[in-house]
Amino acid sequence: MPLKRGLSASRNNRGPAGGSRLPITLALFFFLFLVALMFSVGPWLRTGAPIDEASLLSGSINQDLDWRERLALQHVRSLFTKDVIDVITANTADLGPFSLDAFRRSNLSASWKLVGAEASADHLSSSELKPKQSATIVKQEVPTKKDTKLSDDQAPFVESPEKFARRQLREKRREKRAAELMRQGDETTIKFENAAIERSKSVDSAVLGKYNIWRKEIETENVDSTVRLIRDQMIMARVYISIAKMKNKPGLQQELQTRLKESQRVVGDATADSELHQSAPEKIKAMGQVLSKSREQLYDCKIVTGKLRAMLQTADEQVRSLKKQSTFLSQLAAKTVPNGIHCLSMRLTIDYYLLPLEKRKFPHSENLENPSLYHYALFSDNVLAASVVVNSTIVNAKDPSKHVFHLVTDKLNFGAMNMWFLLNPPGKATIHVENVDEFKWLNSSYCPVLRQLESAAMKEYYFKANHPTSLSSGASNLKYRNPKYLSMLNHLRFYLPEVYPKLNKILFLDDDIVVQKDLTGLWAVDLDGKVNGAVETCGESFHRFDKYLNFSNPHIARNFDPNACGWAYGMNIFDLEEWKRKDITGIYHKWQNMNEDRVLWKLGTLPPGLITFYGLTHPLEKSWHVLGLGYNPSVDKGEIDRAAVVHYNGNMKPWLELAMTKYRPYWTKYIKYDHPYLRKCRLSE
Repeated sequence: MPLKRGLSASRNNRGPAGGSRLPITLALFFFLFLVALMFSVGPWLRTGAPIDEASLLSGSINQDLDWRERLALQHVRSLFTKDVIDVITANTADLGPFSLDAFRRSNLSASWKLVGAEASADHLSSSELKPKQSATIVKQEVPTKKDTKLSDDQAPFVESPEKFARRQLREKRREKRAAELMRQGDETTIKFENAAIERSKSVDSAVLGKYNIWRKEIETENVDSTVRLIRDQMIMARVYISIAKMKNKPGLQQELQTRLKESQRVVGDATADSELHQSAPEKIKAMGQVLSKSREQLYDCKIVTGKLRAMLQTADEQVRSLKKQSTFLSQLAAKTVPNGIHCLSMRLTIDYYLLPLEKRKFPHSENLENPSLYHYALFSDNVLAASVVVNSTIVNAKDPSKHVFHLVTDKLNFGAMNMWFLLNPPGKATIHVENVDEFKWLNSSYCPVLRQLESAAMKEYYFKANHPTSLSSGASNLKYRNPKYLSMLNHLRFYLPEVYPKLNKILFLDDDIVVQKDLTGLWAVDLDGKVNGAVETCGESFHRFDKYLNFSNPHIARNFDPNACGWAYGMNIFDLEEWKRKDITGIYHKWQNMNEDRVLWKLGTLPPGLITFYGLTHPLEKSWHVLGLGYNPSVDKGEIDRAAVVHYNGNMKPWLELAMTKYRPYWTKYIKYDHPYLRKCRLSE
């Protein structure tokens, strides 16, 4: 047998002394052969099965080789140089199938193939174990399948093709998952980088002051650091003055007061270090010395903490008071008339009363009571604002001759309003101006609001400065204590059928709106038996009834839904026939009488309007009326451009300096600033 031949060959190479005389290269080869032989018989050794020469040389060994063993044996040739391989070839030429040539012919396959391709094909996949040469290396009798078959208990561990395929599939899945995780990691990194870039764009680098704390040449110090230091010293000086007085330290108290006055004179109204007096460093040093001395003699953590807390509370109260005063002043500024508009009103009034009586009349007076025309109600004491409403409506009307404007103002502005529209008639449209003070039927015996405005409680609410609910005290809801609520022009909207008894429908407009499209389509809107057509203003949780009404009052809680949607005054189409049938004015009077002490709602016309027209308001499309140009800087420009009417509701009216510049052009384009009266009063864009 080949194994015996190899052993006998090894014996023939021994010397007389019995020592080993094999070349080193031959010893290396036998070492590798023994390692490979151990790998081959490993499965039998683990199972305890007997090993014979036939089974060793049979193809079944190839079947039992692990894939790692096959892979290792394929790289045996890479362990030797060409010279070593030549020496091994020369010394092992007589080993037969175990010679290097035999290994070369079998391409050093993973299984040390000792049989032909036919034996290997019975057990392994041809793609994995098929040798490049199919010639038989050793001719011998191969045991039959029956002879080599082992029992189930003695069967060696064999990786079947199915297991091999599953293992490859698992490896592919692992590789795919690893690639996916790497891709996700890259995407996450890119996402974080983009987010960081966006955040950096939102940072105003101009106000950071410092760009790199390690580069002193570009470091910008705080421009008010010295001012703040002096103010901090003054705070601590006040604390120690109080403690010194409490602990009877008059000398230290006097010294602290002296240094405090010096610091107050130095800092003054300065807001930046450059505004400080040149003696500031000396005063800071002197104050620091006396504060150090005070700390040694007076410092008590508990007392100092209490004093600082008391000062903080006092400062907080002062801030709240200043906020209320600021709110009052902003409300006052919003409701005052600018000098230019006041000048315009005065000049127009003088010129009007200089006109002969026959020249004070408007044309087309026959249209005033024609129900087939389009009638508008406009109540205002602002000449310029009223002119914009009329002019913008006429410019965008398809047929101006069918439009009739009913203007009502007070006696102070009656002459100015008449004179302006006599000088600037609205084309073919009809216009008529009336004085609210001439409505004799509108008196305190009929109108609850007039009666309440004449009451002592209301006068005290508005005019008594020392009253706890007066404006000067900064009470809440200052916006409801606006002088406009004293004018009947604001409440006249609840008496439309009495003012215009022969009309069927009328469109009510506020004087702080601009018309951008033809409005005649509103007269064709079917109100479905309702009285008021208006655009709703409620969102998910705002501008609902509970914002305007006091639902803690049982009268309000029983009759109204707190989540009912609010709507806006400013552009409302009223069906006056339905108004009369449902006695809307009577409903208004009922609730106004119940609110004499202002327990149902604060002053204003929207809360009583919501109550009076509750269940009687038909919602219009939002594009008819877009609000917020007087307080909301983020109104969508597309909505403004598509709107039929834009409304400057809020304090930032377009004729005031408070107006938002980006919304003002919608209003100013309907004013001719080259008009002689406007130039004389220095009114400009």
